Amino acid sequence: MLQTSLIADPDAGPLDMPGVVELLAQSSSRPRYAYMVLDLIAKIAGADGSAGPLVFHDGHAIPIREWLCDALSPMAGSFPRRLALVARVREEMTNAGSLPADPRAADREIDSEVRARVRASGKTNVSRAVSDLVRAGMLHRHYQGYRVDHHNRGGQRQAVYTLSPIVRKLFQAGRPLTVPVKLPQQGALAFG
Repeated sequence: MLQTSLIADPDAGPLDMPGVVELLAQSSSRPRYAYMVLDLIAKIAGADGSAGPLVFHDGHAIPIREWLCDALSPMAGSFPRRLALVARVREEMTNAGSLPADPRAADREIDSEVRARVRASGKTNVSRAVSDLVRAGMLHRHYQGYRVDHHNRGGQRQAVYTLSPIVRKLFQAGRPLTVPVKLPQQGALAFG
C-alpha cells in the first residue's frame, strides 16, 4: 500500500523513487512539474535539507522562488507562445507610447517586460507546485525574514523550503542514481 502522504502509516512500505513519483501523481495536478521543483530544491538544499530564503547565483542573492522560476523558465512555454507574448508586449508598448525610437533599445525594453511577465506567472506555478509538495508531506514551507520567522508570508519574509527526512535521503544520498546493467555479449542485443 502506497502512502498517501509521508505521515507514518503502519501498513505502508518504505518509500523509494518510484513511490515518490506515484505519490506526486496522486497529489498533484502537474506531477512532472512538481517533481522538477522538488529536484531543484533538493539540489540546492543544505545538509539539514532546507533551501532559502535566498539563493546565491552568479554573484547575486535572489529569493528562492525567483531562482526556481528562472531555472524552470526554459520550460515556460513553446516558441510560438513566446513569440505571441513578444508581439502582444510590443503592441501594448507601442499603443502606450512607451517604446523607444531606437530599435535596439526597443528590443531590450520588450525583452525586459517579457522576462518580467514570464517570471510573474512562473512564480505562481512554482508556488502551486510547492503547495502540492507540502500537501504530499514531501516538503515543509515557512517564511523567514526581517522581523520574525513565521508560517505566513508578508512583512518582508521570504519562503524557506525544507525537505522531509525521507525525501532528503532519497534525493541527496545517491546522486546520480545508478542501476546495474548487464552488458550484452558482442553481437547480441539485449534490452531491459
